[in-house]
Amino acid sequence: MCEKFPRRTVVKRVELKQQLRWLKTISTSANNNEHDPNSHEGSDDTNPLLATATLVGGSLLTYWIVRKLKNASTEVYAKAAGSEQQDIRKAHTEIRKDLPVYSMDEVGQHDSPVKGIWVTYGIGVYDITSFVPKHPGSDKIMLGAGSAIDPFWHIFQQHNTTEVLTLLETFRIGNLREDDVVSTKDQHNPWVAEPKRHPILKATAQKPFNAEPPASILVDAFLTPTQFFYVRNHLPVPEVDIQEYELEIDIELTDNTKSKRLKYDDLRKLPQHSVVATIMCGGNRRGEMMQVKPIKGLSWGSSAVGNARWTGARLSDVLVAMGVTSDETSHVHFEGLDVDPTSTPYAASIPLSKAMDPRGDVILAYEMNGETLSRDHGYPIRVIVPGVVGSRNVKWLGRIVVSEEESGSHWQQKDYKSFSPNTDWDTVDFSTAPAIQYMPVTSAICSPASGDQLKAEDGFITVKGYAWSGGGQEIIRVDVTADGGETWIVADLDQVEKDTGRGRHWSWSLWTAKVPVKSGDKLEICSRAVDDNYNSQPETFKNIWNLRGVVGNAYSRIKVEIK
Repeated sequence: MCEKFPRRTVVKRVELKQQLRWLKTISTSANNNEHDPNSHEGSDDTNPLLATATLVGGSLLTYWIVRKLKNASTEVYAKAAGSEQQDIRKAHTEIRKDLPVYSMDEVGQHDSPVKGIWVTYGIGVYDITSFVPKHPGSDKIMLGAGSAIDPFWHIFQQHNTTEVLTLLETFRIGNLREDDVVSTKDQHNPWVAEPKRHPILKATAQKPFNAEPPASILVDAFLTPTQFFYVRNHLPVPEVDIQEYELEIDIELTDNTKSKRLKYDDLRKLPQHSVVATIMCGGNRRGEMMQVKPIKGLSWGSSAVGNARWTGARLSDVLVAMGVTSDETSHVHFEGLDVDPTSTPYAASIPLSKAMDPRGDVILAYEMNGETLSRDHGYPIRVIVPGVVGSRNVKWLGRIVVSEEESGSHWQQKDYKSFSPNTDWDTVDFSTAPAIQYMPVTSAICSPASGDQLKAEDGFITVKGYAWSGGGQEIIRVDVTADGGETWIVADLDQVEKDTGRGRHWSWSLWTAKVPVKSGDKLEICSRAVDDNYNSQPETFKNIWNLRGVVGNAYSRIKVEIK
């Protein structure tokens, strides 16, 4: 694996020092610096070791937590006996007199399935050996074995919830010696330099920041204003020193091993290309799917999507200049400058054939809607992969690797994949499913909102929304029904991208439908889109439910009342 620290010189020196301080904190917390700092990782949403998985792969197991808590046979300790309302956080700061005391040296000896897997949080010691095999990110969890997870949870503060801490306490086996307890009081807060956001954005998570605009905003303009564009961050937003910024490009093929470094100005001097493309989060509309069964993940509405004009250099031009030729088996990896405390970056990959196709329009973007990229949207460079799920459109791009292997990143291997509705966390095998690339056809009703009371005008109400299909497929029709599918209205496609050629319709289509109504009607209005391959949306989320809540593209539904 390539050493990450040289690339981090592009980030402001103060932030690099902060990263090193994080690593030092983690290292000194275990076995008096006897452990490799890379053997520590932290944070998902279920228990101490799940802290690890979130650092690398995001939240995964709400459904598992609920089931685990219902079935847990271990009594959760609370200092105030008989008070179920007692703050569970106190359990992690107070000694349990019924349990033994361990030193960090002793904890550090339990860092493998053979020896047992222990972690510490606050003053508690936890044996999570039995849980590791049940977790899809077990390889990442093991990086936190035998150490304190406090520094990681200091960064990923959204995991300090009653549910997570309660589950954590079910694994408690002892108390940590007072001298070994890790303090985060003086640890740098990585969130203090986050950019300012428009107040119209509705946050689904604060740290890391994830938010979407009201759906009605989306249909106001074909190009989504940057300040209203949804934000999907997996880690703290990096501070980049543009004077030191370099994009590393490494070719790691059997017949081609080259490396190149491009400064920001070098990229801007390359032939410029613009593309209008919709970016959609893989979890868009997850909130609707959650109504079927619980899902671990952010509860996105229908607005984790936006359409923008992106400008930059063609990736294919850069790779051709380095002697790369297209094939059907190789991959292009993208690594961001957003990193966790172990200096592991957010990363993903796409097929080399997509990257090299001149009609694929993959660009190294430095502008969004005619302006320099904002920090939340990837400044200074973001790769734009039109037609592909948002998670492959890596922001704050720091490194590109052309490889014969797919990215080994958690977000490529253990997330952003879909499974059968019958697959659960006990049976899932992430290696059996391909990583999401092209997104399925979808539509959403953006106006009116569900629950609105409306007044008809000349016997009609106006319904507006967007439709989009991944892979460059054109939206040819949007159908709307207000009577359970007995009759359908064909919507007007108001704003569409024209003259791009088949297979290059990267942007959404905005549509409007006039629905006939009568006073006193209580209606459920549904929309479905059809693309030029005649793919259409499934009728219900029940039939496409999956444990990660991704590629949710069932009919869009709203309920309204006519005054």
